[in-house]
Amino acid sequence: MNNPENLLYAESHEWLKIEGSEGIIGITDFAQDSLGDITFVNLPQVGESFTKGQEMGVVESVKAASDIYMPCDCKVIAVNEAVIDNPEIVNKDPYGNGWLIRVSIAGATDGLLSANDYAAKCTH
Repeated sequence: MNNPENLLYAESHEWLKIEGSEGIIGITDFAQDSLGDITFVNLPQVGESFTKGQEMGVVESVKAASDIYMPCDCKVIAVNEAVIDNPEIVNKDPYGNGWLIRVSIAGATDGLLSANDYAAKCTH
C-alpha cells in the first residue's frame, strides 16, 4: 500500500495535500484498492463550501458505492473533470492524475493522520 509522506490522511480514506492556503483532495490507494475497478465518480461543484466530515461526493465501483468525505473545512475551487470522464484514472494513479478536487482551505486540519498513522489503521 502506497501512502506518500507529504500528505495528510482522514480515517475515512481521503488524502489532503496542502499547498499554501489551498489543498488537493483524493481517495487513498487503500480505498481504491478496496473498491476495485472504479466506474463512476460524483464530485461537488466549484464554489461549494463544506465542513470537515461532510459528504462531498461518491465513488462507485463494480463492488460498491462509497461516500467521499471532506477532510477539512474548505471551498471547492477546481474539479478534476478527467476522473469524471475516465474514473479508472483513480485506480491507476490515486495520488497523481487521479486527484478529485482542489480547495481553498478555510480551517484547521487537526485530526488528520500522518502516512504512518494512516497505514496503521488500514488492514485488509
